[in-house]
Amino acid sequence: MKMSQLFSRTLRQAPAGAESKGYEFLLRSGFIKQLGAGIFTALPLGYRSLKKIEGIIREEMDRIGGQEISMPVVNPADIWKETGRFYTIDKELSRFKDRVGRDMVLAMTHEEAVTSVASQEIDSYRQLPQLVYQIQTKWRDDPRPRAGLIRVREFTMKDSYSFDADQEGLQKQYAAHYESYFRIFGRCGLSVIVVGSDSGMMGGSVAHEYMYLSPIGEDTIILCDHCGYTANRQIAAFAKELFPEEMIPAEEVATPNTPTIESLAQFLDIPKRKTAKAVFLMGTFTGEDHEEFQKLIIAVIRGDLEIEEAKLQKASGAKDIRGASDEEIRACGMEPGYGSPIGAGNCIVVVDDSAAGSSNLTAGANKPGFHMMNTNYGRDYEGITADIASAQEGYSCSICGRTLRSSRGVEVGNIFQLGTKYSESLDCYFQDVEGKRKPVIMGSYGIGVGRLLACLTEEYHDDKGLMLPITVAPYQVHLVSLVKDSNEPEKIYQDLCDAGIEVLYDDRKDSPGVKFTDAELIGLPIQITVGKRTLQEGAVELSLRRESDKHKVPLSDVVKTVQEKIAALISEIHDTMVIESL
Repeated sequence: MKMSQLFSRTLRQAPAGAESKGYEFLLRSGFIKQLGAGIFTALPLGYRSLKKIEGIIREEMDRIGGQEISMPVVNPADIWKETGRFYTIDKELSRFKDRVGRDMVLAMTHEEAVTSVASQEIDSYRQLPQLVYQIQTKWRDDPRPRAGLIRVREFTMKDSYSFDADQEGLQKQYAAHYESYFRIFGRCGLSVIVVGSDSGMMGGSVAHEYMYLSPIGEDTIILCDHCGYTANRQIAAFAKELFPEEMIPAEEVATPNTPTIESLAQFLDIPKRKTAKAVFLMGTFTGEDHEEFQKLIIAVIRGDLEIEEAKLQKASGAKDIRGASDEEIRACGMEPGYGSPIGAGNCIVVVDDSAAGSSNLTAGANKPGFHMMNTNYGRDYEGITADIASAQEGYSCSICGRTLRSSRGVEVGNIFQLGTKYSESLDCYFQDVEGKRKPVIMGSYGIGVGRLLACLTEEYHDDKGLMLPITVAPYQVHLVSLVKDSNEPEKIYQDLCDAGIEVLYDDRKDSPGVKFTDAELIGLPIQITVGKRTLQEGAVELSLRRESDKHKVPLSDVVKTVQEKIAALISEIHDTMVIESL
């Protein structure tokens, strides 16, 4: 490709709103252009990189037996109603009516669509197992798009779906994906870790996420360096010390000006672990008539710990939660700042096991300026018991007891064991060897293509621009011509192209400074400079983008040398891949 004909152009300054260096360089190098909030156009350079990532994904999906299909992004809402997700997913799922008034949705994922198709194609155990995948556009109306392609509303995703006759078959396909994802990310040059995760809106019993550790990540990962435990903080467990005692009678005490745990503990001169903290939230639920309603949730946790909202939302069964107002709290008979579930009505109470397993805690008396000492779960109040505590760095590992640490991460892939959630809802059954009708057992597996490119740009850049690996860079070679009145640069370009080498040729009439700046900004792995002095010597200068050293290469050896460099860079990627098995 000649840069004089390139559709996109480079920028000297980052546009306003570039929240990370990788995003900044994607914009400045002409890889992408923003059309709206969380909506981007992939320009020629970016599109080529995305297609290379997709090519790697296709090869690895085909390797484990995947068959590529394509499903529509517009789905009839009926199939989403059958699984219930039409009602349980909030505004991130875009709903609309077609011209005759039928409910439709823009698919954010395709479990419903693929199960509906499979129900018509699979009817016997002889047709199982099956694995299909697609690389296709999705729409999720995210309220907070950020960091360019890291968090968007329209995106391209590889989503694959497995169909099996039994749990053993699902385990096998799940394990195949587990390992395949390491090959995909490894071939792209991205180092990831696997963490246990919440299945969320997908449902199912087991889920893992593939995380790129980076300060720009929105997820907090909890890790134990001793035993290898890793989990998203949304589900991470830790060792909680409990403090059971013989119960003693509750006692109301005056505690003026103590609306916080800190002020209460200081006033009574007790440790925070001797208090029961009540957190009030409003949950959105879906009734049997599919109508939404809201109900107050009281989360009770020991005062030395914090609530993890993802755990609380799952334990309560709410589709969404938000902070409750003072009026909403008082409407259920409780007092903000001095509240507790004691005597409360018309609400859902969820109690962390730290509070349920510790005795004689001080809780709110639901009267301004008063608390109840020596309250106990099971005697003074009831509720759902669950782990709703947020794991933090410095806590003890629940497996080995060593100290946990935390890191920020970006989720670049996920795998789910769905079980029969969708097959039972959408009548996807098969006849087993004994003639019995059984639901197909399913798995679901995703990779965000654009997000993967965004993570690669965060990992591979310096202060001058991008440095993408050879396997995902839009072109392999950046050829810069600094000479005039010579056909030699054009000949080198044609020779390289004829050898099957991907070349971006800067044939523009700009100054050397502009050309070198753009070459560093776009950051192709191999750079060739055709200058007047070296050309008179019958040579060109060749360098790797990541290195400062330049080497003279005779004109007759250019193609061979570039081929050797490409092979070495690809081999380096493969040699550094880390493949883990489940």
